[in-house]
Amino acid sequence: MHIEHINISAPFELIKVVKVFYCELFGLHEGFRPSFTSRGFWLYEGGNALVHLTECNKKPLGEKPGYLDHIAFQLTGLCRFKDNLEKLNIKYTVDSLPEIGMTQLFFKDPAGTGLEVNFKNEAF
Repeated sequence: MHIEHINISAPFELIKVVKVFYCELFGLHEGFRPSFTSRGFWLYEGGNALVHLTECNKKPLGEKPGYLDHIAFQLTGLCRFKDNLEKLNIKYTVDSLPEIGMTQLFFKDPAGTGLEVNFKNEAF
């Protein structure tokens, strides 16, 4: 089993900002999206539509439904990624797990979704 995609639903103006965030920070690119009744974007990594962004005006900003705490990604290039976070003025925290050789960065996207990025066998 694997995670097919994540979906973030928010007002259209906010998902446009979220789209730029994921494209700039993670190198995703906008690609094909079927003709749904709502507006939105599908962001791809290679041939996979990994992040779906969907217009939804029903949820007030700041309300956190459910119990989802964060989404985690595994990448390479820790120093380059950290430099990009700083260039984009994104506040983050760092955790080091030497027992498993992992460095983790934690931050939020513009919609408030918690993100964790893991780097195996990379440290500052």
